[in-house]
Amino acid sequence: MSAMGSDVGERRTTRGRVRLAGFVGVVVALVGVSAASLFVGAQDIDAATVWRLVWHDDGSEFAYIVRELRLPRTVLGLVVGLGLGLAGALMQALTRNPLADPGLLGVEIGASSAVVVAISFFGVTTPSGYVWFALLGAAITSVVVYALGAGGRAGPDRVVLAGAALTAALTAFVGIVLLVDADTFDRYRYWVIGSLASRDMGVFWEVSPFIGTGALIALALGHPLNALALGEETGRALGARIGEVRIAGALAVTLLCGAATAAVGPIGFVGLAIPHIARMVTGPDYRWILPYSAALAPVLVVGADVLGRILGAPGELQVGVVMAFLGAPVFIALARRRRIAQL
Repeated sequence: MSAMGSDVGERRTTRGRVRLAGFVGVVVALVGVSAASLFVGAQDIDAATVWRLVWHDDGSEFAYIVRELRLPRTVLGLVVGLGLGLAGALMQALTRNPLADPGLLGVEIGASSAVVVAISFFGVTTPSGYVWFALLGAAITSVVVYALGAGGRAGPDRVVLAGAALTAALTAFVGIVLLVDADTFDRYRYWVIGSLASRDMGVFWEVSPFIGTGALIALALGHPLNALALGEETGRALGARIGEVRIAGALAVTLLCGAATAAVGPIGFVGLAIPHIARMVTGPDYRWILPYSAALAPVLVVGADVLGRILGAPGELQVGVVMAFLGAPVFIALARRRRIAQL
């Protein structure tokens, strides 16, 4: 028995070291892609000059490029990636569906619908103006989906079905408005593609409190989500308050994904793929999956943005387009893997 206990303890220690080493590697990668985002662009600026201009504005054209164009999109990519990664991990935990992403709650289509209303009916034309409408739309949609799926107790299947139904209805609404209003379509298409470009630091400061609050809620749910993963009855036996966990999780997803979508438009596949990558290192423990997702997703988002600048030079490919090309094969692989596992 003592030898068996020693083996178990040794395996736990080894797993803990692997998790910690992996997380350090992710942080190093995060620093690397952030630096690349500042250094890479249509205008060739040497690294020493970029580093100096990050901290000191000398009023030059290079200073404008670094401080007003590259720096805002870098920090916005970091916080948006964090929001989408955590939201995806939460959705997969709450629904116990490995193919779930934040779109299942209707957050993205709610934000999109609100942006269409803002453009068509209120004449809003700037990304900073879209933010508050998109946040409100995401919040309202999430509440409606949860209310429709509750039925006395909000089970994951009912919530997913409610989200799918409302998504279909709002997609039709958006399509009708865009069909009859060419001006709205012309402005909306630049937002809906998903881009970090043309955003200033004002957008970052507007959405970061929401993403920060959502992140704190999400990270606090690690232990209850581990209990929920064992099933509702087992989770209750272990002391988890299932209803409260689901409500807190839905609130966190709304804040995280709603704010991220409001800031840069919908960026697909991040919330789907990142939790799976995290599990390869962490195993099924959400106390580790959530921090890993929060750190890995910004690497992916900012890295995709840098890749879009390189591939599209002298122009650029928007991060939403790059993620679609990267994410589609990942989704197909995950779907095939799940189907094979069920056979």
